[in-house]
Amino acid sequence: MQRLPSLREASPAGKRAFVRVDFNVPLQDGQITDDRRIRAALPTIRYLLEKGAAVLLCSHLGRPKEGQPDPKYSLAPVRAHLEKLLGQPVGWIPDPFTPQPLEPGRVYLLENIRFFRGESENDPDFARTLAQWADLFVSDAFGSLHRAHASVEALPRLMREKYAGFLVEAEWENAQRVLSAIERPYLVIVGGAKVSDKLPLLRHLLPRLDRLLIGGGMSYTFLHAQGLPIGQSLLEADHIEAAREILAQATQEGKKVLLPLDSVCATEFSEKASPRVFPHEPGAFPENYRGLDIGPATIAAARTFIAGSRTILWNGPMGVFEWEAFRTGTVQIARAVAEETQKGAYSLTGGGDTASAVEVAGVASQISFISTGGGALLELLAGQTLPGIAALLA
Repeated sequence: MQRLPSLREASPAGKRAFVRVDFNVPLQDGQITDDRRIRAALPTIRYLLEKGAAVLLCSHLGRPKEGQPDPKYSLAPVRAHLEKLLGQPVGWIPDPFTPQPLEPGRVYLLENIRFFRGESENDPDFARTLAQWADLFVSDAFGSLHRAHASVEALPRLMREKYAGFLVEAEWENAQRVLSAIERPYLVIVGGAKVSDKLPLLRHLLPRLDRLLIGGGMSYTFLHAQGLPIGQSLLEADHIEAAREILAQATQEGKKVLLPLDSVCATEFSEKASPRVFPHEPGAFPENYRGLDIGPATIAAARTFIAGSRTILWNGPMGVFEWEAFRTGTVQIARAVAEETQKGAYSLTGGGDTASAVEVAGVASQISFISTGGGALLELLAGQTLPGIAALLA
C-alpha cells in the first residue's frame, strides 16, 4: 500500500498551514443542518494549533458561479459554527488577493474559494496567489480530491512541504482495506439511483469480491437485463447490456449475486404514495407500479446473504430512504452490516446518502469506517488516480 506523507512528519511550529478542508455542508435558512464534515476536520485543526501553527482553512460551499460571490454560498455561517466547536475566535479572510499576517495559534477561514476565478479551472496563477499564504500545505478535503481544482491540485504541486491531514490519511488507509487488505468472504453492497455511477466501481471490484448485493434504483436495470418485470421502475436503457455483462462475468467467476426478489412499490414518485409489495416475477409485478425500496423477501434474503461476511463495502441506499414509507430496506441492511461488524467484520460505508442512512438506522457507531467522500471514494475504489492524491505524492 502506498503511504501518503503524514502530518505527523511535519514541524509546523511558527509556520502558516494552508489546510484544504471540505466544509461543503447543507444549509437551511442560514443554519447548518449537518456538521459532520466540519467535525471530521477538527482533529487536524486542533493538532496544528497545538503544534503552534497559524491555520488558514480553505473550502468551497455549493456551486456558485465562479468569480461572482453569492451571499447564499458564503462560508460565514460555517465560521460561526466552527467558533463554537473550537471554543475560540476564527479570523475571516474575505479574499486571497489581499495578504495579511497570520498569527501562530490562531485559526482563519477564507471565504468560499469558488467565489474567485481560477479555482475550478485549476489556474496556476491563482494557485500561486494561494501559495503566498502558506509555508506548508495540508490536504484534508477527501470529498474534493477527485477534482483537479487550484486549491486541491495545483497548489500542493507548488509547495515543498505538503501532507495528508488526519481525515484524508484515514480515508486513504480505509479505502485500501477494501482494495487490497481483504479478509474473506468479501461482500460489496451497491445501491443508489444510477447504474452509470457505479459501473467503474463494479468492473474494478468484481474480480476481488466474493458476494455482490445490488439494490436501489440501479437494481431495476439489472432485473430488466434478466428479463424480469420492473413496471415503471427506474431503467437506464443505455446500460442494460453493461448490466447483463456484469452479471455474466459474476456467474463465470463464481461470484454470488443477490438482486431484489420483491420491491415496495407505488404508482407515483411521492412521499405520500400508498406502498404495495410485489415480487419481481412474470405476471406478478403490475405495469403501472414502480419500485421505491427493497421488499420483505429481499430483506430476509439479504440478511442471510450478509451473514458471515468478513469485509463489507457499502455504497448507496436500497431505496428512497428519505421517505419513511420507503426506508425499511436501507435501515435493515444498515443493521445487518452493523451486526456483522460487531462480530468482527470490517465495514466501510461511503457516500453522503449511505452515511445519512446509517445515522437514520442508529448504527453509525457500529460501522468500522464511514467515509466523508462520495465521488472521490467511488473513483478511488474504481482504481482511478485522484488528482489531489497525485499532487500530494508528486
